[in-house]
Amino acid sequence: MAASIKISPISRSSFDHHHSPIPTHPRFSTVRCSASHLSPQALTTLSAETLDPAPVLRSVKTFAPATVANLGPGFDFLGCAVDGPGDSITLSVDPDVAPGTLSISSISGAPKLSRNPLWNCAGIAAIATMRMLGVRSVGLSLSLEKGLPLGSGLGSSAASAAAAAVAVNALFGSTLTPNDLVLAGLESEKKVSGYHADNVGPAILGGFVLIRSYDPFEILQLDFPADRDLVFVLVSPEFEAPTKKMREALPAEVGMKDHIRNSSQAAALVAAVLQGNARVLGSALSSDGIVEPRRAPLIPGMAAVKMAAMEAGAFGCTISGAGPTVVAVIDEEEKGREIGDQMVEAFLVAGGLKAKATVAKLDRVGARVISSSNE
Repeated sequence: MAASIKISPISRSSFDHHHSPIPTHPRFSTVRCSASHLSPQALTTLSAETLDPAPVLRSVKTFAPATVANLGPGFDFLGCAVDGPGDSITLSVDPDVAPGTLSISSISGAPKLSRNPLWNCAGIAAIATMRMLGVRSVGLSLSLEKGLPLGSGLGSSAASAAAAAVAVNALFGSTLTPNDLVLAGLESEKKVSGYHADNVGPAILGGFVLIRSYDPFEILQLDFPADRDLVFVLVSPEFEAPTKKMREALPAEVGMKDHIRNSSQAAALVAAVLQGNARVLGSALSSDGIVEPRRAPLIPGMAAVKMAAMEAGAFGCTISGAGPTVVAVIDEEEKGREIGDQMVEAFLVAGGLKAKATVAKLDRVGARVISSSNE
């Protein structure tokens, strides 16, 4: 029998949206919104007038892409979405599920994941979205298809959360903003790896994003020019790097010299994205002197893999998210495949690990509806 959880509503008025005073730019956009950092359980104590909207669809299927977080020196505040792999959600109005209740009916691709909505990333994000909308009169059934491996460093939990939030929103007429959906996804991320939007932000918005602030919440979309080529080489070894363990490796203090250097590289990375300069982007991505040196030794063969990527012509290479996936940057797909082959070989020789290489471009769309039905 599928596990389910009763939904208590929260008014959208609890989320105070206002315009940013920062001037807009054709390659730069920003939205701020205030939100208390409440868990789904804590949100049940809130009461407010809600619309309790009727669904406009009977079922919907959504997809959310993989993401690369940190991008070297942008630890916890930079990330991007990559085209190709991702997670899918099928969400339906289900008369067999009690009104105001969410049930996870099935999970494929990751049998170890819990079907309890309070302990599943998709469930938590869906619940948060339902509360924002004030859904009370219908029950929903959710099915999760995992296309991303767990603990891969490709934003697996964020993809599930993003797809679920977009699915709930679409089912009820897409009245919430993308930033509302990022906040819903953050409730899920907080449960798994902390209140960090550098995965769920790009998973929902697509492209490159920068998290400027959490209180008030402000996320900036960085527009890499559409007429410039950017290719990601994602090499994933058969090795799990739990986010908790990788965070425990971080230094408790950072020296001023290292702080200045990393800040400079992060600024260069942002400038390179806006300018469409893949070479500078790769160089900056490779220059993290704080996080990567602590995490690299925990991934067998990482140093050799990075060296192999650079020697094969990559513009830059670093750990994707918390790892163990390693990401290299180039501007040609064919060259990217050659680099991937060398990185896979280095993982096998230096780390004793089998690995798979994927060549992908930037996903500029983010989480989206791929099919829907009124039947």
